Amino acid sequence: MSALLDIKDLKTWLDSSGGTVRAIDGISIEVARGETFAIVGESGCGKSMTALSVLRLLPEAGQIVAGSVLLGGEDLLGLPEAAMRGVRGRRIAMIFQEPATSLNPVLTVGRQIAEVLERHTALRGEAMQKRMLELLVAVGIPDPARRMGEYAFQLSGGMKQRVMIAVALAAEPDLLIADEPTTALDVTIQAQVLDLLSGLQRASGMAILLITHDLGVVAQMAHKVAVMYAGQIIEVASREAFFGAPLHPYSRKLFQALPGSERRGGELAVIRGQVPPLTTEFRGCRFAERCDLAWERCHVEVPGLTACDNGHSVRCHLYDGGKGVDPGERVSAAAPAAPGATDVSEKVQSGPALLSVDGLKVHFPIHKGLFKRTVGQVKAVDGISLDIATARTLALVGESGCGKTTAGKAILQLIRPSAGSVRFDGRELTRLRGRALRERRADFQLIFQDPYASLNPRMRVADILAEGMQALGVADTVAERAARMDRMLAQVGLNAEAKLRYPHEFSGGQRQRIAIARALAVKPKLIVCDEPTSALDVSVQAQILNLLKQLQRDLGLTYLFITHNIAVVEYLAHEVAVMYLGRIVERGTVDAVLRTPRHPYTQALLSAVPALDQAGERKIIRLRGELPSPANPPSGCHFHPRCPQAMAECKREYPQPIRLGENHEVNCVLYRAQTR
Repeated sequence: MSALLDIKDLKTWLDSSGGTVRAIDGISIEVARGETFAIVGESGCGKSMTALSVLRLLPEAGQIVAGSVLLGGEDLLGLPEAAMRGVRGRRIAMIFQEPATSLNPVLTVGRQIAEVLERHTALRGEAMQKRMLELLVAVGIPDPARRMGEYAFQLSGGMKQRVMIAVALAAEPDLLIADEPTTALDVTIQAQVLDLLSGLQRASGMAILLITHDLGVVAQMAHKVAVMYAGQIIEVASREAFFGAPLHPYSRKLFQALPGSERRGGELAVIRGQVPPLTTEFRGCRFAERCDLAWERCHVEVPGLTACDNGHSVRCHLYDGGKGVDPGERVSAAAPAAPGATDVSEKVQSGPALLSVDGLKVHFPIHKGLFKRTVGQVKAVDGISLDIATARTLALVGESGCGKTTAGKAILQLIRPSAGSVRFDGRELTRLRGRALRERRADFQLIFQDPYASLNPRMRVADILAEGMQALGVADTVAERAARMDRMLAQVGLNAEAKLRYPHEFSGGQRQRIAIARALAVKPKLIVCDEPTSALDVSVQAQILNLLKQLQRDLGLTYLFITHNIAVVEYLAHEVAVMYLGRIVERGTVDAVLRTPRHPYTQALLSAVPALDQAGERKIIRLRGELPSPANPPSGCHFHPRCPQAMAECKREYPQPIRLGENHEVNCVLYRAQTR
C-alpha cells in the first residue's frame, strides 16, 4: 500500500515560562490508504499535538521547527494558510475527543453539516439536503430528517459523536484523524462507533489516524501501532506483532498494568515515577529513570530506532546489540503476582451486611409554567436493593445516565431518597437529620471521578485534609491532625512534604491519591468510589487500583465501586450489580455475572467490551434504539424496547428478581420457568 500520510522527523516546540517544551521531538510515521494507524501512550506524550501539527492547528505558543508532513506527496508545511483551509475538512478531517464541546450549541445539526458541504463541495439546494440525509443515515442516526433540525443538547452522547463523524465525513476526506473518539462513551455506544468507522473505511478506502490510550480499541481497529513516550515514537509494529510480543519495556509495562480476571490475585505492574518534563534536554533514553532494565548506557546515549523482525521497530538499547543479552529473557510479559494471594471473587459474602439498601428511589420533579407546577418525575433511581458486607467490594456498572452516581449519592444521603431504606451498620440513615446525620458522616466517604475538580485549587493539601477532620471531630488538636495527615499521606504513597503544596502541583494520579487520603482522614468504614480511575492513564490507574486493594486488606474498608470499566470490575470487585434505567437487572459474584451473564442487557454490555485477544471473531449484540428517558420509562421491563428476546409479557409488568444460584439473581421473565 502506498503512503497517504508521510511524516518525517517532525518537531513541534512550544514556548513556555519554564523553557522550550519539545512536545514532538523528531517523529516519523507512514499511514497507507485504507489503513488504520494507532498512536498510543500516556497523557502528555504528544499524541494530540501530533494530530494538531498535521492540521497546523497549533496553539499560539507552538511552532513546527523541523520535519515534513506529506499528504499524497504534497508537503502541508509549505502551504499558505489559505490553502490549508481547503485541506482541513476536505482532504483531512478530525473527530475530537469531546463531542459536546466540539459541536456548536447554537447551530442545528443540519446547519453544521451544511457548513462543510458549502465550503468544500459544489452541492446546493436539494442535492445538499439529500447528501445531509445520506450522511446521517450512514452514521446510524434514527429519524434523520427530524434530527437535522435539532441542536446538540437534544442528542445523547452517542448521537453527538455520530453527528461529529457525519460532519467530518461530509466532504469524503482521504484521511480521518480520530482523537480519543470513544473515551467519553459507554462500551455499547463505543462498539457502535468503532463498527461504524470500520464500515465507512471499508466503503470509502480512507485512512484513519487513531489516537487513543485504550489498548482494547487498538486491538480491534488498528493495522499498525506506534507507541509514543515523551514526544518520541519508541515502538512501531503491526497489530499482530505488537499484541503478540511487545518489545519496549514501556510497552510491556502498559500491558502488565491492565486490570483483569487473570491478575485478580496479585498486584498490577506499576511504572514508577512520572513522564519527564519535555523542557528537559535529554542525554539518554527518556524512559531510563522509570525503566527496571536500564543500565549506564541508557542514561548517557540516546537510543535509535532499531529494526527487528517483521517490520517491528523499537527505540531501546536492549535491541541494538549494545548489551549482548537476550531481551526476551530480561523483560517478562507476565504481571507479578502477590505471594499467597487468592482469587477474591471466589469468597462468598459472609457475616452481616455493613450496608443494606432496600427499594431505594430518587425521583426528581419536572416543573413547568409560570407557577412551576410539577408535571412529571425523572425516575433517576427507581427501586434498587443491594447489600455489602464489611471489607467487600460491590461494583455498580451500567451505561451513562442509568442512575449509578445518583444511587451512590442517595446512599450517602447527599441526595435525599424519595423512598426506600438505607441501613448502615444497623442504623437507618434516611431518618437521620441535622447533627445526627453529620455525626455519622465520618463512617462513609466519597471519592469523585475527577480529582482536579473535587479538590479546592485555593487550598493546600494540609487544609484539604484538615477540613474534614475538623468538621467531623476527628483528632482534637492541631498536632494530632498533623500527625494523622502524615500517616494518611504515607498510606497513599505520598511524602509529608506534599501537604504544603496545592493540587495543581501534582499529577493526575497523585491528585487522586490526595482525594483518597482525604476520604481516609476521617476513619470511614465505607467508601463510595465514583469512577475514580476513568480519567487516568493505564499506568496511573494500576497504582490507584493497587492502593485501593491494599487499603481494603489493611484497614478492612468496604467499597461501593461505580464504574463502566469491566476489566476493573474483574480485578477489584467481589460482587457486581448491573443497572439499567434506574433499576438493577442482574446481581451476583463477579464470576457468576461476568462468566455466565443471564440478562439480555448484561449480555449485550459484556459483548461490547473490546478485548486484547482478537484471535476469535467476537459477536457483538447490537441494541436497537436509544436509551429511553428516565422521565418517561417504558412500561413493564424498562429494557424491552431494545431487547432482542422481548416477549408480550415484558411490556405488562416489571419482572421480580429470580434466584439462579446461591450468589446470582436476575430480573428477567426468561428465567421464570426455572423457579416453578
